[in-house]
Amino acid sequence: MGLYRRFFSYYKPHMALFVLDMSVAVISSFLSVIFPLLTNYLLDGPVADGNVRLMIIVFSVMLAVYVFQAVSTYIRIRWGHILGVRIENEMRQDLFNHLQLLSFSYFDRTKTGTIMSRITNDLFQIAEIAHHGPEDFLISLLTIVLAYVFMFTVSVPLALISLIPLPVMLFYGIVFGHRMKEKNRAVRRTIADVNVDAENSIQGIREVKSFAQEDFQQNKFSQSNTKLKNSREEMYKQMASYQSGIGFMREIYYLITVAGGAALIALGYADLTTLVTFTLYVSVVVSPIDRLINFTEQLQQGIASFERFTEVMDIEPEIKDAPDARDIDIKEGRVEFRDVSFSYTSEDGYVLRHLDMNITGGENAALVGESGAGKTTIVSLLSRFYEPDEGQILIDGQDITKVTQASLHKAIGFVQQNVFLFDASIRENLRYGKIDATDDELWSALEAASLKDFVRSLPAGLDTEVGERGTRLSGGQRQRLSIARVFLKNPRIIVFDEATSSLDSESEELIQQAFRRVSQGRTAIVIAHRLSTIVDSDEIFVLEGGSIAEKGTHSSLMKENGLYNKLYSIKKDMI
Repeated sequence: MGLYRRFFSYYKPHMALFVLDMSVAVISSFLSVIFPLLTNYLLDGPVADGNVRLMIIVFSVMLAVYVFQAVSTYIRIRWGHILGVRIENEMRQDLFNHLQLLSFSYFDRTKTGTIMSRITNDLFQIAEIAHHGPEDFLISLLTIVLAYVFMFTVSVPLALISLIPLPVMLFYGIVFGHRMKEKNRAVRRTIADVNVDAENSIQGIREVKSFAQEDFQQNKFSQSNTKLKNSREEMYKQMASYQSGIGFMREIYYLITVAGGAALIALGYADLTTLVTFTLYVSVVVSPIDRLINFTEQLQQGIASFERFTEVMDIEPEIKDAPDARDIDIKEGRVEFRDVSFSYTSEDGYVLRHLDMNITGGENAALVGESGAGKTTIVSLLSRFYEPDEGQILIDGQDITKVTQASLHKAIGFVQQNVFLFDASIRENLRYGKIDATDDELWSALEAASLKDFVRSLPAGLDTEVGERGTRLSGGQRQRLSIARVFLKNPRIIVFDEATSSLDSESEELIQQAFRRVSQGRTAIVIAHRLSTIVDSDEIFVLEGGSIAEKGTHSSLMKENGLYNKLYSIKKDMI
């Protein structure tokens, strides 16, 4: 019952629309069964008596019924769908807001496609059942009940005869309709596979061509494309069985009613007017039967989709602000790791083991080590994207678990190895660092990042679109735009995941200059990939196996002739 209460709670803000939709549904049901009754009266009364004036009145009433039905249909379709759309909109906003609160660990273990399916497909199914479910059920039930009330009023024997095929039609429709829906689902799954293969091939077109694997990709796509073709053929086979079968049963419904009426007329228990009236009522009842069949399947899909929606909504963020959390107050930017141990999962083992590290406020510190030594993990823990299993992390003596996450994230700026730029203009990407930044501030940030002249040379300037993930910019330009964005953010601590190993020497030098300008007067933590770029760092921390193996300046570490000396000598241009 909790699931249903939760679902119906989304109706509360839109109760007026819901009542309007249901009221119009009731009116539509009543109007749909009026016409056969009017026909019965017309044939038995005015037509039999030759009363032209009364015939005209009845025809006028019939016309009014059709007009009211048209108005009811307009209201039901327009405002009923608006009801569904508004409920879907609120659910999507709630889901998106909740996703923003979840910790990185959720996104680590959940595929992006799965999340997008929750936001789009599942919520569309919920919107459909939110609107069509109550409406279809009410209209179908009322129409069938009212139709048979009038049919029993006109002729009890013929009403009983016409009831015979109804249970069989409902059973057939529900069973075979469900099978057809299963085939539809299979088609949607194979369409998803085709889309994934096509997307991967298009996004990785450079790799495909550079490895001369066009034939491989074509064969791989052909397999999923053939699977889609087979799934669709199976779906249409099932559809043909369903449509022909349900169509045959509709005709049988008519046949049984007409045959029963003819037999009753022959036996003197009915007349031609009764048979005509029942023929009209059969056409009225057939449509609600289809609605009920669709309702049962739609209800199952809607419930399943809402359950998946609630599964996500019930996930609690693993990292939460303490009840008494305050905004962090940073003056020096001193960073301390005290006996910190961390593992991403219990199966993977510890990435950091009893790590102790102190970074003086305002200094430029570098983290070096082989891949997997824990460099990126350290800065992820510093921003509290993950929680350490043991130990404490402090900034200016403040335990980061005791401050608000929002203030902590505002205080730390990231220039990441894999720069992410939104598919928007340079202006919009820069303003992610400061939403209300003026154009003058944007140009100052670009100048600090050695990118001002380049942007000014573009025809659209700040309004230049960067493309998906910034593909219209070079690697160095993306890095410098990321630095400019951090400059606008103006954080007290900057983390620079130095990704210059794949850039030319000119781009690398521009990025290094930009970083030095932006990090001036701030605590800077550099994850070094080229050791030759961090020789001027105030302090270098050498990581091995999740712990600090060595620390000191470049010159002091080289004199020790230890791990750093070995790394620098062998990989100074590679790491």
